Amino acid sequence: MEEISKAEQLNRLCKNTLVENLGIVFISAIEGEVIARMPVDARTIQPFQLLHGGASLALAETVASAGSAMLVDLSRSGVVGVEVNGNHVGSARSGFVTATARIVHQGERTHVWSVEIVDDDGRKIMVGRVTAMVVEKKR
Repeated sequence: MEEISKAEQLNRLCKNTLVENLGIVFISAIEGEVIARMPVDARTIQPFQLLHGGASLALAETVASAGSAMLVDLSRSGVVGVEVNGNHVGSARSGFVTATARIVHQGERTHVWSVEIVDDDGRKIMVGRVTAMVVEKKR
């Protein structure tokens, strides 16, 4: 039987969602750290041909929420983003950006993640924080 990586499982889970529409692809996923890439292209730029800040925030929430999903029993709980913030400290016009989310706090009901987004040359584009809430699934 084929064994697939956590990153590939996340990519399959995100088919036909905003994540796929923005071109976000998970490249690494281990407990406490998730990494994904997103293209800087017509789907993710603003009118001045720069990476849209909203696309960066969507990428940040995506990697953090995926990380939280890996930390809970998804048969009993779900994960939702409840707060996302970011400081846009650089810009990108082309290529890809890569987001790395690392867990800062893993509580029973909330997870806090630090997220850094860099361009292809390793220059910081955004630094942010995401809070995810663990919610019980309705039966």
